[in-house]
Amino acid sequence: MSLQHPNRRAYIAWVVVCVLWGTTYLGIRIALETIPPALVGGLRFTAAGILLAAVLASRGEPVIRPTHWGGLAVTGILTICVGNGGVIWAEQWVPSGIAAVTVATIPFWMIGTEAFARDGDPVSSRRVLGLVVGFAGILLLVWPDIASGGVAGRLFLAGIIALQIACVGWALGSSLSRRHARQENVMSAAAMQMLFGGLVMLAAATIRDEWRQLAFTPRTMAAELYLTVFGSIIGYSAYTYALRHLPTATVSLYAYANPLIAMLLGAVVVGEPFGPRVIVASTMVLIGSALVQGKSDGGVTDRSFRATAQSRRSLSDWVPAMVNSDDAAAADQTYQEQHDRDHQQDPDKVTQRVATDHSQQPENDQNNRNGLEHV
Repeated sequence: MSLQHPNRRAYIAWVVVCVLWGTTYLGIRIALETIPPALVGGLRFTAAGILLAAVLASRGEPVIRPTHWGGLAVTGILTICVGNGGVIWAEQWVPSGIAAVTVATIPFWMIGTEAFARDGDPVSSRRVLGLVVGFAGILLLVWPDIASGGVAGRLFLAGIIALQIACVGWALGSSLSRRHARQENVMSAAAMQMLFGGLVMLAAATIRDEWRQLAFTPRTMAAELYLTVFGSIIGYSAYTYALRHLPTATVSLYAYANPLIAMLLGAVVVGEPFGPRVIVASTMVLIGSALVQGKSDGGVTDRSFRATAQSRRSLSDWVPAMVNSDDAAAADQTYQEQHDRDHQQDPDKVTQRVATDHSQQPENDQNNRNGLEHV
């Protein structure tokens, strides 16, 4: 099979997401060697937002109206400043691998956020079990360092608290985005959220007088550029491309690959802990996350090929190594051929499929927005 086939290239894009977003935790730790925390995020997301917005403008994408900027700013502050900013702040004292595993508890906080919403999903016994297993894993993972006492123990505890605040920010931002999402271009919205979040972090850096502490070495400069280009732009582009051509259940598996990659890289590159306790605790967290995200009725979180193929165009449309202009048309043609065959055999089947596609499209678009949690 040729690499030009949409599904083959979509799997490559998915692997890119797993690798890139798994490496960003180590990238953050390296950048922090000479770059203050607020500037690590502020420089990264401001640059990524400006670059992404410029590329979209050059392609003639519609500009989001100022009346929608307020909601995007709030979501950007929650996901970029609180979410990503919390991770950056925590990695001053918490190893990158442990930070990645802790971030895997985001679904736990999403469940809590949804439970208090009027239209939220009920908390099933399976999800309660997932919460218990997951938080027990977190306790096993972090307790020895916290119990060690001293300055190092207190700073480690502060980092763990910052990571949980980051998870809450992501959960609130995602919930807000899901309920108030408009029909704006997904990538344009992503650019605006990165830009708003990055500017607020730059403002925080200015208030904290971080500019005086700013210094670059070849190592930290490379890490910051890597986070901006590969972590934020290419990673998110690969994510949206994979969502267009693969089932959402398949794409969502990146959330389990990221901590594993982060832990392995941290252990190999900077000598972070990777013993039996870390392995067992991390496994418990990932099992808990799987229980929380699974549907209690046994259903599968999935999307039809048609729905993913017709997602709004992403930045990956102009990344030559990943996508060409014929992919969406090929997907549409494949669907249309199946549509014609089904129409001849069973008209009711066609009517049911069309209704399903229209009902699932908004949820698929929301998955694109939730990807901002990891850029």
